[in-house]
Amino acid sequence: MRYGNEHKQATRQRIIESAGRRFKRDGIDGSGISALMQDVGLTNGAFYVHFTSKGNLVATTVADQLQAQNASIVAHAAPGRAGVEQIVRWYLSAQQRDNPGDGCPSAALLDEIARCADPTKQAYTDGVLIVVDGIAARLAPDDPRSVRTRTLSAYAMMAGTLQLSRALADRRLADELLEQGVHNALALLGVEHEHAMASN
Repeated sequence: MRYGNEHKQATRQRIIESAGRRFKRDGIDGSGISALMQDVGLTNGAFYVHFTSKGNLVATTVADQLQAQNASIVAHAAPGRAGVEQIVRWYLSAQQRDNPGDGCPSAALLDEIARCADPTKQAYTDGVLIVVDGIAARLAPDDPRSVRTRTLSAYAMMAGTLQLSRALADRRLADELLEQGVHNALALLGVEHEHAMASN
């Protein structure tokens, strides 16, 4: 039985979304094609109808995950600096820490992405800049590029903080680390200082 284009696209998207959860939970190297296809109830052979290689799936999934992060969080945050604080507090939350399969691909996969081929690194670069530019546009609406590197640095610090909080056995310390991370990220982005001044 032959399926139409819509069915093929829907199946491809199901594979991408399922792979995103599995990659973030088990790692890219720890996720074989068999397991990925089993997750969506398809055979290994069906994989090659949608992707040329596992590398092709990884690049596509990384881009999709970052676009989803941008669409669900960054795009819906309040405008201006209040939105920056909203994004930072969401990112460095216990909910994010405790649900890596549904969380940020950067915090879950950065070390593996660094070892991937150039197409995956390019997909990651393009995707992460969409997220970073969404934050930068709230910091400097007239010239977002002027704060792009600083915003990217804050994003990197946030991803590292989230990774470390996931690795700590001491839950209280992990919670304190997240709260300190919020303070540090907002200070780096120049948001916290302004809020402190406004409340004096």
